[in-house]
Amino acid sequence: MSVVYKHYSRREVQEAIWEFCIGRWVAIEGSIVNDRIFIRYSAGKPLSIASKDDVYLYVYKYRNLNVRTFYASINIYNDLSSIEKLDSVQNVVGVTPFWDIDASLDTWKYAIEAAKTIYRVLEDEGIMKSVYFVWSGEGIHVRIHEKAFPREIFSDYSPIDIAYAVVEYVVRKVREDLERLHRESGGILKVENLIDMKRVFTVPLSLHRRHDVVAIVIDPRDIDNFDLSWIQIDSFRTSDAWKRYEEGEAENLVKKAIELIKEKKLDRTYIGIRGTILRDFESDIPRFQVMALLQAVRYYLLTGDIVKAKSFGLNRAIFYAYLKHYGRFYASSKRRHLEIDEEGDIVSLLNQLNESIAKESIKKALDEKYKELPVRDGVEVSERGLFMIGGKEQTEEDFDKNVVRKIENIIPFELAWEAAIKYVSRYPKTILIDPQKFYKHVYEPVRDGFIEKVVKEVIQFEDMEQNLEKTKDLTTSRAGLDTERIMKHHSLLRWVKKEKK
Repeated sequence: MSVVYKHYSRREVQEAIWEFCIGRWVAIEGSIVNDRIFIRYSAGKPLSIASKDDVYLYVYKYRNLNVRTFYASINIYNDLSSIEKLDSVQNVVGVTPFWDIDASLDTWKYAIEAAKTIYRVLEDEGIMKSVYFVWSGEGIHVRIHEKAFPREIFSDYSPIDIAYAVVEYVVRKVREDLERLHRESGGILKVENLIDMKRVFTVPLSLHRRHDVVAIVIDPRDIDNFDLSWIQIDSFRTSDAWKRYEEGEAENLVKKAIELIKEKKLDRTYIGIRGTILRDFESDIPRFQVMALLQAVRYYLLTGDIVKAKSFGLNRAIFYAYLKHYGRFYASSKRRHLEIDEEGDIVSLLNQLNESIAKESIKKALDEKYKELPVRDGVEVSERGLFMIGGKEQTEEDFDKNVVRKIENIIPFELAWEAAIKYVSRYPKTILIDPQKFYKHVYEPVRDGFIEKVVKEVIQFEDMEQNLEKTKDLTTSRAGLDTERIMKHHSLLRWVKKEKK
């Protein structure tokens, strides 16, 4: 019997998972080769667990998808009978606020310290009976029982808004301590406010998606005794602390958190990922840099090659800028030089080109050797594999000068990049390889208002299952895309360090 079957055949595991998932929308994660698969629907309805027997039955039913991990929505629903009902805030009767503390098996002690730091704030606010920890595999969650919140408050605010504000209030209160732990961990520790309408988290006693360890519940009174021996499959040690609560215990904390809602100060705080609170920026990213950024991400997701991705991104941005300013109007205006304020230094690059570029690119698209490229843009390639336009290579340094630095004047580039990764990875490979479809469906909708439409929205780290194509019974992956790379892409800073070694 495999590790997975053996674990989920245990009655205590089945009962705990079933009981926790009552009223929650369930997701089961598996994999095909390197692609993560999320099963969220059954017979056209949201997946749920109606009895403890369902736990093992699902593992067996989807055995060909190598299922390992159970997740559940942070929302508790009144009605799970249809997909449409999941979009109704009125259908949400409770939300489990949680603080996501990410670390590694090597840096687990820093995660414990971060959890204790957050717990001390909750204690100060009078919340002691309704708090529990869940070691999720490589990190820990601090969770508050959903029934600790006074019911009457939901007549004015939704449970989701309250949960979001509570998490945000506490993170900001201990931000300095968490940032210190992030530094001391060598940059491994991360803390996020992940509350949103479709958020899921690990179900107690589920297996981790990669490691053969168990997601256990830890009673706050035992947190000082915790070590990694507690999460071993054959001898895991867990608690039923998640069942314990005192109704209305979180009332004082809720009142303070509501002030953030009233003052509209609810931008998310991320410790160790961005280290900054999103704010209202004075300007947006210009279209040229948006195009270059999205095209670079497009190529990176298809290939994993950052150097060529940067070259490709700048190449495509120059190409479309040329078509816009020369190709469309050239016949009537005969213009050779432009003044494009928003595109800055790129004006000099455009003025090096001529009207043959568009024709040359079309011709190259028909050339047999360009069929080897992962995209269908027909881009000219130099001898060393970088992309060219008008006989000139677009290099990594050019990208940094014309894209990275311009974006950095408005918003941290790493923040824009990570948001773009999340955004572009929503689309299937059929759109990413096709230049016209990419322009129409990916670039065009966000070319204006990129920060508002992409950064502030996608930065919420929506779960991968929302980015996978839905089918009747399961959510399948984007064919051919390396989803592991999407989930664990390198930041710009890591690329720079890697390339200079």
